[in-house]
Amino acid sequence: MKLQFLGATDTVTGSKYLLRQGKSSVLIDCGLFQGYKQLRLRNWSPLPIDPVHINAVILTHAHIDHSGYLPLLARQGFKGKVYCSPATFDLCRILLPDCGYLLEEEAEYLNRHKMSKHSPALPLYTRDDAQRCLAQFEPVNYRKEWQPAEGLSATLTPSGHIPGSAFVQLNNGRRSILFSGDIGRPNDLVLAPPSPMDGADYLVVESTYGDRLHKKTDVLLELADVINRTAARGGAVIIPAFAVGRAQSLLYHIHLLKTQGVIQDLPVYLNSPMAANATHVYERNRSELRLTATQCRALAHAAQIVHTPEESRLLNARRGPMVIISASGMATGGRVVHHIKAFAPDKRNTILFAGYQAGGTRGATIVGGASSVRIFGEDVPIRAEVAMLDSLSAHADAAEITRWLRGFKAPPRQTFITHGEPAAADAMRLRIERELRWPCHMPYYLESVSLD
Repeated sequence: MKLQFLGATDTVTGSKYLLRQGKSSVLIDCGLFQGYKQLRLRNWSPLPIDPVHINAVILTHAHIDHSGYLPLLARQGFKGKVYCSPATFDLCRILLPDCGYLLEEEAEYLNRHKMSKHSPALPLYTRDDAQRCLAQFEPVNYRKEWQPAEGLSATLTPSGHIPGSAFVQLNNGRRSILFSGDIGRPNDLVLAPPSPMDGADYLVVESTYGDRLHKKTDVLLELADVINRTAARGGAVIIPAFAVGRAQSLLYHIHLLKTQGVIQDLPVYLNSPMAANATHVYERNRSELRLTATQCRALAHAAQIVHTPEESRLLNARRGPMVIISASGMATGGRVVHHIKAFAPDKRNTILFAGYQAGGTRGATIVGGASSVRIFGEDVPIRAEVAMLDSLSAHADAAEITRWLRGFKAPPRQTFITHGEPAAADAMRLRIERELRWPCHMPYYLESVSLD
């Protein structure tokens, strides 16, 4: 087997791993690069393999940094199957067309305001491209072995990150390789913990939080404190949240706080039709959650759903205590950007981030303490309070990843550290080498290795 790293090296985005076995080529994950412009430009560069020659794609989960390149891959000639869990397929049917729509909307905005050096600016792909690629999906149940391509068998095992997320293990009869995708938390309030694994000859492991530990604090009390002090000022809490995962977790936490009387019964708005649709996927896949049917219903009804753009614009004119949860989680696009523009200049309000902010994103700029942020060609002052809830992350931290790795029956011949900023990935490498004494390697972009 040969493995080539087409993304998620020195960055937390663009996850793509090309595995070659004999005449077969399988892509594990097919994500978009996000964040810094030099990373986003890679989305426009040709892959080192003609998509026509890729036999299959296997997804670890549905998040765009793991699935968002698929419509372009299909448009470029990929004709094979896209294998994933049933819940991942359900979520991709929501996420991929929405991503195509946002790309079209961005290109249209650039053309309308003559803000692009290209004439006309074109979207990376369209909503129609995304709809067409969905016909190539073939859901596979957890722990069922199948053959994605000649000479390779594969299995999916729940990883606890979002519904449908999976560890992907492939075997050629002589050697095996395990891809962690994104690893969930062992004690999440909503999601079941990541499954223990016996291990593999080779391991590709994420390192998003490889250089830090989540705070040992009560995230419910932290969230309540932010909401209460903002409400006391008469302000609004604006929460950029990933439509799948973070939005649902926030809704459940807010439901608990209201039920326990820790926060007042203030209005809560979910301004993301995609997040609302994703919440129904949670309800249909309750076996992957810690929640009862009653708790699932409470999560689904914890907020007023904002459906139309007009309703979204009206929210910006509201004042007084309220919570607005809206995508995207790193404030790179979507309706939350309009809310930040409207509410960030007022010191009574709070912008609350509830997860990792990749370098080069608008979210990272705000969390980094910038006095203003560029939105639609305008410098918007940040006078609102900026708060961060790391403990609400759906990614395992360095200690939690190490604890999961300790469950392996034998050490891998080689562990590849990916899906982390350089400092985080190197810290994860050092931790594994020192605590587990496993050989590790941090691959570089487009590096190829032989798995003998």
